[in-house]
Amino acid sequence: MMESDEVVWRPDPDVVEKSQLGRFLKDQGLNTLDELRDKAAQDPAWFWESVVQMLDWPFFTPYQSVLNLERGWEWAEWFVGGTSNLALAALDRHVEAGRGDKVALIEETEAGRIQHLTYRELQAQVDRLAHGLVALGVEFQDRIAIYLPMGVEVVVTMLAAAKLGAVVVPVFSGYGAPALATRIEDSQARLLVTADGFTRRGRVVAMKETADEALASLPSVRHVLVVPRLGRPVPIQAGRDHLWDELLAQASHDPYPTRAVPSETPLMLIYTSGTTGRPKGALHTHLGFPLKAAQDLWHAFDLHAEDVFFWYTDMGWMMGPWMVYGGLITGSSLLLYDGTPDYPDASRLWDLIDRHHVSVFGISPTAIRGLMASGEGPLEGRSLQSLRILGSSGEPWNPDPWMWFFEKVGQRRCPIINYSGGTEISGGILSAFATEPQKPCAFNGPIPGMAADVVDELGQSIRGSVGELVIRGPWPGMTRGFWKSPERYLETYWNRWPQIWVHGDYAYVDEDGFWYIVGRSDDTIKVAGKRLGPAEVESILVSHPAVVEAAAVGVPDPVKGEILICFVVAREGDAAAELEAELREYVAQYMGKALRPERVHRVRELPKTRNGKVVRRVIRAAYTGAPTGDLSSVENVEALDGIRTIAKEAHDEC
Repeated sequence: MMESDEVVWRPDPDVVEKSQLGRFLKDQGLNTLDELRDKAAQDPAWFWESVVQMLDWPFFTPYQSVLNLERGWEWAEWFVGGTSNLALAALDRHVEAGRGDKVALIEETEAGRIQHLTYRELQAQVDRLAHGLVALGVEFQDRIAIYLPMGVEVVVTMLAAAKLGAVVVPVFSGYGAPALATRIEDSQARLLVTADGFTRRGRVVAMKETADEALASLPSVRHVLVVPRLGRPVPIQAGRDHLWDELLAQASHDPYPTRAVPSETPLMLIYTSGTTGRPKGALHTHLGFPLKAAQDLWHAFDLHAEDVFFWYTDMGWMMGPWMVYGGLITGSSLLLYDGTPDYPDASRLWDLIDRHHVSVFGISPTAIRGLMASGEGPLEGRSLQSLRILGSSGEPWNPDPWMWFFEKVGQRRCPIINYSGGTEISGGILSAFATEPQKPCAFNGPIPGMAADVVDELGQSIRGSVGELVIRGPWPGMTRGFWKSPERYLETYWNRWPQIWVHGDYAYVDEDGFWYIVGRSDDTIKVAGKRLGPAEVESILVSHPAVVEAAAVGVPDPVKGEILICFVVAREGDAAAELEAELREYVAQYMGKALRPERVHRVRELPKTRNGKVVRRVIRAAYTGAPTGDLSSVENVEALDGIRTIAKEAHDEC
């Protein structure tokens, strides 16, 4: 791993003392983050009850016990006997406490339309939509599929559904009809909320037409609610389709009473794509996902009510609901943006930050690598002085992009909260912390409440070498199984060692106690018996001045078991054959001749998800001719054609 041993940022002691984590430690009579981690691992019920008290989480009726393990850690139940509601914690209580005039949402569309909603205005829209949903026949625990871009309406829908006790199914706004249909069919959603469309790079994305195609053979959907984001004419099916503005205009303007629901009541069903098989529907509860999201934002990101919080993501990915639920529970202001990071040019995100005074900003490493390619010009004339905290998630960092983000965007003032977990986690397992020193690409360690460890092939703790990332105890945010497939949930996370969650990441801990994610377990490459994380090779490749992005995969080989194949997106002007040969030797200089890539292929683009995550399993499958599995999360599927062509040419040469 090409990580740096140098600590490049240290927090100011005064900031640490005034931080959310610093105040929590003081309240609990603890001195250090490590003390908190240890005590939380030993007594998770104590820790999570303390978190509920820290967040002043509101209950309609008090819980009788914090944690019930009668069915084992795999099926832990939390805050048993209590009733609450996400909408009570994220919205109602702020208005009732006199904070209704504070800005809750700032929306900017790619076309430049801007609107602000206070908590009181947001509550009024949520209550009206709740009345409208009831008029459409939505009942307790009905599923509501949400196929919308980032904007006010998606947040209003999520909160209105929570008020009713319905279950939201957020779906990536860039999905085509088959991927949308798969999720609607599996969840048996009764209502779909969509839009006439939105713009991406100035071009219209026609969502309603895609939704109609998806619904052609899905009788479970009785109603479609259409948001007129662009004001373009769309087909309307009489009796089934309803316009958002008309429904809200006809609905009662009286407050809608938030339903008291048991703590374990399902809140959200969010799908994740696996390596094989159908997408997995992770089921989350009212006191599961939102509680974990808010705790992470308080303890790791030091999010305060005064902050303007912006994560560049989509509501169909975990980080979208995580930002909305966690940010609103904290009482901060959220910035929502539905466009690309570099349209009309690469200064767009930096202008957003300055224009709306964003103080906590998150993005994926791949998106930063893409913005780096435009150089420092787009940053010129942008202040970025409002920034206090930077965040990242989705994949391992490479050192050069991490330092660029730290130096050019954060101006060496702001820590980068490197954050890694998953949809099934409801947030992070490992994180950097705003109150701890920073090394490039590193995590400070587990988030309190996550009893994380790195283990060898026998399940024994190891340090200083790569092993499996595991969790040795329960937490409220863990998924309550996969929708209609509890056995798949058990097989995915609990089939290696008793009562140990195996997350599927390889990680290691260095001699200073910093943690690193090497890559997914199924991404890890083993060449001639030597285990190699793809991020390690990719870090070397992108450090070459000619390389913008890189992906490394292992493919079967009869002699070595696996061979290393690399794909790079290069800057213009380098001859392909000469560069590919040079890069093979470049990697060998760092890794040794035994780990020299068998081939380095230059490609126009790498297949990625909407939030910029390179999908290595798909690259490997396309190159080897294996089934690619679920491609619904891949935004630029056409990138696979180039990889298949390269694979055929390589095969013909042999």
